[in-house]
Amino acid sequence: MAIEEDSSDNHGVTWRRGPLLGKRGFGSVYLAFLKKAKLRKSFYPPLMVAKSAEVSSSSSLQKEKEVFNHLPDCPYILECYGEETTMSKDGKMLYNLLLEYASGGTLANLIKRTGGYGLPELDVKRHTRSILKGIDYIHSHDYVHCDLKPDNVLLVPSGDGDFVPKIGDFGLAKKVQKTKKRKFDCSIARTAFYMAPETIVDNIQEFPSDIWALGCMVFEMLSGKSLWSSNPNETTEKACKRMVDRYELPKIPSWISKDGKDFLKACLVKNHQFRFTIEMLLIHPFVSGIDET
Repeated sequence: MAIEEDSSDNHGVTWRRGPLLGKRGFGSVYLAFLKKAKLRKSFYPPLMVAKSAEVSSSSSLQKEKEVFNHLPDCPYILECYGEETTMSKDGKMLYNLLLEYASGGTLANLIKRTGGYGLPELDVKRHTRSILKGIDYIHSHDYVHCDLKPDNVLLVPSGDGDFVPKIGDFGLAKKVQKTKKRKFDCSIARTAFYMAPETIVDNIQEFPSDIWALGCMVFEMLSGKSLWSSNPNETTEKACKRMVDRYELPKIPSWISKDGKDFLKACLVKNHQFRFTIEMLLIHPFVSGIDET
């Protein structure tokens, strides 16, 4: 849903900047239309998304482009078409990252539309398998996403009237490496409810951290509710204490199927050394019999 129309300038060489779709921490997101004169000669699609920020504060977007360069041609990752710097009439320079347009919105939007009841389990299985394959591709290239959540999973038309979930927003992604341990400040974490216990306690962000976030997303798809936000009056700091308490396990609703419960328990193991790997999850009964088509 467009929020407002952008000004008539600051277009690209082959594309026109359209309505503003929203604002994020890195900058703004716009629809982008291919100019009619370029339709036949351009390799860009007719409709895209432009993530834009002033050049002086575009380091996050430029880093995201670098990650996309290392993750080409995966059907479960949002497609990146390129980058371009544009200049407005008032002299403002913008860095623009051109991405695939997800007309189905985000997974978060889809969950919200259920009114707190969650998605049909068959849909959850299908979406989960697609997201798993995206994570597998990311991990196979030695990257950790570090910010997996329903807001960063986009729904792209599959061509048969349905939508394929694709992972996007790689601004926080990083190569796997040992980092110096430091205390994580939950009070400034905007996505704390999807962070693994080891990330909150020791700032460890490795492959198992993405698996924990996946478990949080699957829980939310099934139940329509966040894993840790049962008390609306609870502060983020108090929720973080519950998340890292090894004796407090996530409460999984009894009505979730046996395979669903088992899959969630495999992802939501507080000790990251015992969490299931992506390879183990891909053959789990919850998703192994699901074909995306």
